[in-house]
Amino acid sequence: MPGTFRVGLTRDFLREDGAIGWGDIGLGALDEARGVTWEFLPEGGQELTAEQVSPYDALIVLAPHVGAATVEGADRLALIARFGVGYDNVDVEACTRNGVILTITPDGVRRPVAASILALLLALSHRLLVKDRIARSGHWEGKLAHMGTGLTGKTLGSIGLGNIAREVFVLAEPLGMRHLAFDPYATPETAAEAGVELVDLEALLGASDFVAVNCALTPETRHLLDDRRLGLMKETSFLINTARGQIINQAALTEALREGRIAGAGLDVFEEEPADPDDEIFSLPNVICAPHALAWTDELALGNGRSACESVLDVAAGRIPKNVVNQEVIDTPLLQEKLASYGEG
Repeated sequence: MPGTFRVGLTRDFLREDGAIGWGDIGLGALDEARGVTWEFLPEGGQELTAEQVSPYDALIVLAPHVGAATVEGADRLALIARFGVGYDNVDVEACTRNGVILTITPDGVRRPVAASILALLLALSHRLLVKDRIARSGHWEGKLAHMGTGLTGKTLGSIGLGNIAREVFVLAEPLGMRHLAFDPYATPETAAEAGVELVDLEALLGASDFVAVNCALTPETRHLLDDRRLGLMKETSFLINTARGQIINQAALTEALREGRIAGAGLDVFEEEPADPDDEIFSLPNVICAPHALAWTDELALGNGRSACESVLDVAAGRIPKNVVNQEVIDTPLLQEKLASYGEG
């Protein structure tokens, strides 16, 4: 392990022409670091193999799956820097067993994802897509049938009160809405600082005019919003999901939308991705959809990239980086041995 600290980036950062599709993701910081080299993995694929990653000390990973077989056969690997905050594509326990740190980039996604939620909220409340279609069709007389929903005095509820959710409430503050959140891990002090009222999930669903999903996908949150819980929402309410598609039972949501049991939805994520273009949800007029990319802006790209590169440089210097998911790995002899072989170890 002594010598050059090698960093591999997954190939899904690249467009077909070989250019980085995200623009500037802060790789200049790696270029300036002594003893650090980086490159894109020679091959792509949905799941990384041990053979692909074994030459590297660190990986910056976008979408490919990092499973137990990936890290168990890569003795050199010390860091997986996930480009984003979701890490359901990484086997966290396997990383810990094999002395591999997993980091995420909460500072990079906070504002861009919160802004994308606000964009969906405004588009849904103003019936933006319907009115776009009316304008393009020339049938302007139809606009009287599509009045929007004013936001003053309405209730915005968030499932989760973490990094992104708190930023959503900051951005929504001038709109004059009531703010609710459900989060079993949030403290009253955190809620008070955010100006949010903590309630249970059933109360939030029943009271909110807009429900935003802002929690991680875990075994506990998979299909958290099922047919029964969707049935608690008001017929005039809207559901927004920019987190993970599997948190909602999509079949149940499609039925609720088709039957008018809720007013509409804004979806940046789906149960299966890429989603089947023939899925019924895309034919519903009360749904706004995006391909898990609504928050993809230059701001997000550079923020995520800088955060991931900071993690790389910390580990290359023998330091523990910020935003470690698997904290239990920090004191393991295997990781400490790897860190001791690097810069300041």
